[in-house]
Amino acid sequence: MALFGRRTAEAPRLAPELDDVALGRVLRALAGAPGAGRQDILVAQAERLLREANGDWDRRGHRVTVLAGAAPSLARRWRLKHPRSADALVLHAWADVLTARLTGRLDDAAATRDTCRRAAEAAPADPTPWVALLAALCVEGRTSAELTPVWKEIAARDPWNREAYLTIFVHLSPDGQGSQAARRDFLDDVVTVMPPQMPPACLPLTAAVDQYHRELAGSGLSALVAARYWEQPQNTRLLDRTTAHWLRAGHLRHAARVADLNLLAYALAKAGRTAEARLAFDATENLVCPWPWQVDGDPVERYVHWRGRCG
Repeated sequence: MALFGRRTAEAPRLAPELDDVALGRVLRALAGAPGAGRQDILVAQAERLLREANGDWDRRGHRVTVLAGAAPSLARRWRLKHPRSADALVLHAWADVLTARLTGRLDDAAATRDTCRRAAEAAPADPTPWVALLAALCVEGRTSAELTPVWKEIAARDPWNREAYLTIFVHLSPDGQGSQAARRDFLDDVVTVMPPQMPPACLPLTAAVDQYHRELAGSGLSALVAARYWEQPQNTRLLDRTTAHWLRAGHLRHAARVADLNLLAYALAKAGRTAEARLAFDATENLVCPWPWQVDGDPVERYVHWRGRCG
């Protein structure tokens, strides 16, 4: 049974809300043609949704980022109308950050940083504004010395914040400001001290799938290695360990657990471990995440293709 009471979807579909039914209802309301008279209603729905998650920083962070991505214009209008609202401020900050991740730059970096800090002042216990600030600084390509104070603010509020860890993971990658070695060192340090079942538990498998894609995109020896990538002992052990834990009923309970299960289904399918992949696909309840399926084409089509191959 889904953590939030969802029954298995009739057909695979992209689900940015994952299995958060309340968030899905708000997203559907946002997707309608709101009209001027509907803005206050939509704001009230979003505000209630975020306040219901207060104290559950993992859930609140998930809801903020999904809402900011789905309705950036609403986030900005809400902030203009309620300039001191912690919810409006953090949603506006994340809307700026998510747009910048697509374009590669912040339209007004100083204004975004100011919005993050105002959101933090309005809700001192909330790590979400600090995570937005961390992400903004990473978009700007700031140094580790500039990131460290922000990281400490996050850790003081939510030491295993998934979005923060994924943000640094990308920042330290060859596609960011780092290298394979820097990313590997970060991953080793995290895995050594991270308790089980924490929201960033996806990091080792995320790193493995990312490296798989890099080798597939290469040529010569790299392409040959990619064909046997999931047979390499360290990758086999990773899949063994991850499958054994993640497919246990109730093991994954964080907000992005369905995203992790999509990642596991993908890796198992690519490894040819069809029986285990079938279990992982079942656990996703036909809720599809863009990554990593989109690397091969349309994510829903690729999900359906590989689910069919796994029986």
